[in-house]
Amino acid sequence: MTTPNAERRLPDAAYSAGAVVVLLVLWFALSRSSFVKPGYLPTPEELGSTFVDLVKNGYQGKPLHEHIGISLFRSLTGFALGVLTGTPLGLLTGYSRRAGAMVSPIMAFIRPIPPIAFIPMAVLYFGLGEVGKIVLIFFVSFTYVQASAQAGAANFPIAYRRAAQSLGLTRMQTFVRIVMPGALPQIFTGLKVALALSWAVVVAAELVGAQSGLGFMISDAALLFRIPVVFIGITLIGVIGLVLNLALNALETRIVHWKGR
Repeated sequence: MTTPNAERRLPDAAYSAGAVVVLLVLWFALSRSSFVKPGYLPTPEELGSTFVDLVKNGYQGKPLHEHIGISLFRSLTGFALGVLTGTPLGLLTGYSRRAGAMVSPIMAFIRPIPPIAFIPMAVLYFGLGEVGKIVLIFFVSFTYVQASAQAGAANFPIAYRRAAQSLGLTRMQTFVRIVMPGALPQIFTGLKVALALSWAVVVAAELVGAQSGLGFMISDAALLFRIPVVFIGITLIGVIGLVLNLALNALETRIVHWKGR
């Protein structure tokens, strides 16, 4: 006997599967039609054979898993540093009006600047090594994590703070026991955005001076007109980004188990 929840989920799954099937059919048809120039849109068979070749022989002398691993290292290192610094700063600026007054104008100025604009500065100050790429990804992660943590702490219900005061809690106890847990749902929203952008920006970070990574593989293959490799690199970025998002969702479900209840 099916439950009402299962009956509600079934149409959504069917729609999702149907959309994927439609896209695959369109891809199959367009890749064999005259609407697209030969070589610009590889067929499924070409992508499959190219992917097998990349798994066996790698790209530009490096195994495929090494390209994936170095991109993950750059992205997750920058993301982790952004979380470790942006979360406490955001909580502080959201909880303290004075701290918020000092930091908010600076962040409001920095946040709209696109990360690509900082690539020349990253190369100038940190060279073409790993540090410059990680700093670029850190910048993206930090700005979004800080903003979400600040919003979570600032928008916390004032009634809860007054209740804490009536119980005799100090400002530090109120911050640790009430404000921080209450801000977690908003923080995780920012973490999801920051993680997605950190993974996306790794492509831009690897456009300058990189000799490995998925971004390097995509840009180098595009210059050599190896279009199937470009498509495979883009697909890998999308799939890995989806897996990272699912992992963060699972962590949120475990930590913020009261959300929505």
